[in-house]
Amino acid sequence: MEGIKKLLSDSKIMWVYFLLLIMMIVVALSYKVPLYGVFGEQNYITLHLLMEILMVFFSLAIATQAWLSSKFNNNSTVLQAGALFLAVGIIEIAHTVTYKGMPFFFQDSNMITAAWFYMIGRLTLVIGLIWVYTREEHEVSNEHRYITYVGSLLYSAIVIIAVSTGTILPPILADDGTRIIKDNLQFVALVLQMLFMGLIMKRVFKGSKRYLFLLVASIFLICGDLMFRSATNSYEITNFVGHLFQLIGFKLLFDTIFYASVEKPFVELRKAHVSLQLSEQEVRKHVYYDGITGLPNEQYLIEFMKERLHKDLSRKTILVFGVERYQSVKSSLGSKNANHFLQLIAKRVREGLSHEYTLCKLAEDRFAIFVQSQNDIGRLMRLAERLQHMVEAPFEMGHFSIITKLQIGVSLYPKHTTGLEDLIQYAHFAADEAKRESDGIAFFKPSMLDSRTERMMLEQDLKKAIEQNQLFLEYQPQMDLQTGTVFSAEALVRWHHPERGLISPFEFIPIAEQSGMIIPIGHWVLETACRQTVAWQNYHQKPLKVAVNLSMGQLYQKDFVMKVQQTLLDTGLKPEFLQLEITESMTINSRQIIPVLEQIKALGVTIAVDDFGTGYSSLSYLKDFPLDCLKIDRSFIQNILSSPNDEALVQMILSMAKHLKLKVVAEGIETYEQLDYLSQSNCDQIQGYFISRPLCFEKLIEQFEDVQSFAHEQFAALKTAV
Repeated sequence: MEGIKKLLSDSKIMWVYFLLLIMMIVVALSYKVPLYGVFGEQNYITLHLLMEILMVFFSLAIATQAWLSSKFNNNSTVLQAGALFLAVGIIEIAHTVTYKGMPFFFQDSNMITAAWFYMIGRLTLVIGLIWVYTREEHEVSNEHRYITYVGSLLYSAIVIIAVSTGTILPPILADDGTRIIKDNLQFVALVLQMLFMGLIMKRVFKGSKRYLFLLVASIFLICGDLMFRSATNSYEITNFVGHLFQLIGFKLLFDTIFYASVEKPFVELRKAHVSLQLSEQEVRKHVYYDGITGLPNEQYLIEFMKERLHKDLSRKTILVFGVERYQSVKSSLGSKNANHFLQLIAKRVREGLSHEYTLCKLAEDRFAIFVQSQNDIGRLMRLAERLQHMVEAPFEMGHFSIITKLQIGVSLYPKHTTGLEDLIQYAHFAADEAKRESDGIAFFKPSMLDSRTERMMLEQDLKKAIEQNQLFLEYQPQMDLQTGTVFSAEALVRWHHPERGLISPFEFIPIAEQSGMIIPIGHWVLETACRQTVAWQNYHQKPLKVAVNLSMGQLYQKDFVMKVQQTLLDTGLKPEFLQLEITESMTINSRQIIPVLEQIKALGVTIAVDDFGTGYSSLSYLKDFPLDCLKIDRSFIQNILSSPNDEALVQMILSMAKHLKLKVVAEGIETYEQLDYLSQSNCDQIQGYFISRPLCFEKLIEQFEDVQSFAHEQFAALKTAV
């Protein structure tokens, strides 16, 4: 029913037809007087002739339209409908020229011959409709078109000959009016038309506009049949209204073919054209615009710059900036939230920039700004600082407030290069170098090409370092401030390059994280630290706990907990002597991280948060995560005696940890005064150069007693001072 309701709402002309139908029925029932009483007999013949001419016109128009369109769409239904109406139209012509009162054409006019032509045409129409519209559509060949229409012409010729000779068919009318044969044939036509309606009703309910036209046409034809059956003579108004019903029925049949062969294909073609235009726009959007931020992409930037770069010799600039902590957000909160993070940044920067700048989105977390006719260093520096200021306010991501900054690289045309792609690439290089700048801004320098090459070579060497055992561990002892005992040590990975010597972790760890090599390195560190700790315990016959840093990539491994458990079994280290350290940035995606940490905790391994206070996540994780220890970052300890702010932060962390029943380790202790302050503040443990520098495994075994002795001396000094 929904389909037909939609059709009726879309095809408002149908309501006009239904209203006309009701009006005509009212007229026919209310004014049963001879029409010639109003118009005269001769006028009625003229009106009848006009209506018959219109029905012939509609029939032959259908035949012509179907013949022309079938040449292109090869539709069997349209072709057969055209052949049907060709026959009906020819028979209708014969009916018209033989109607009473018409001049001699190929024989004298009389009502019996005209009535036979009418009834045969009427039955041909309804039987043909059933035959054509209840069969499955299929494609037909061009030769089939000719065969079908020739068959229709032959059928029409046979009918005309049979009726005109008058020797085959019995008289259909008596001299005094309608005979039983015509009434019965009219009734058969009516029943067949109702049958046809029933057969097509299912398709009407499915929402077929073509079959709705056929249905309404059938209603008018049936009403015409009823009017003809009720008429007592040829000039009664019901007979006239019956012809009007027939005429409107033929008009609707013409609409059916017109819709199927002209309107529907045209609408579909128009839709296809609109769809093609939309597809082209969509393709252009995908080609030239970023799907996440909606900003123009790198392809757009290249073509935009190509048009303007060499158009004039004015100075131009490209700024490329990356988003700090984007990778942390992505690995912690997932790609969906990372994309939302980029959208927020894009929105804020776009709103803060004037229209003279072209903002584009590049790969990953990189954006670009094209500046025309400008490379004044001072103004560009102010623009970069303004970009940094735009992102100073935290970005709200659910329960988290993410603080970030940009790494902005700048390259100048034509100072640095005249090549389009080089200009963008140099800005990328500068953005990489901007990570090392305090303000996050760097202008391209030719030396960056060398450092870029060196970085790539270092990445390749790092792969070899894993394979060739160039990595080793150092351990920094940790002192218990309650007993003065060195009870644990933090494992720190080091790299001894065969040519360059020791490579700083600050240099190779970021490369390992970006390249994914941090996973195998992390597993090697865990396994080596556990094995060497067991060896140390066996040598000194004392307990020693080892702290191992984890990477985000390790925590996201599905089998990480199993690997930890297997490492403990393989090395023989008891779980209580292993502490795994995470960073605050890893706590963002609590749904995924908490279950992993709980499984690790269930093994008996303790968990600490390293560099506490430098992250950007909500402190609510402290009550949700299964933590044992907080490690205060060395940046707070360095100025603890001279900076009231640092002192207040350390005191807050100590107080908070005490209430949450968490141990606290202070990192970066370099002086006795710092040690004394932390001891008086009831800090649990410390580590730093004051107690011991990081030691390789061999020296840790050899010098442990010396380290322990020094720790006891300092502990005693603390107690004496108290």
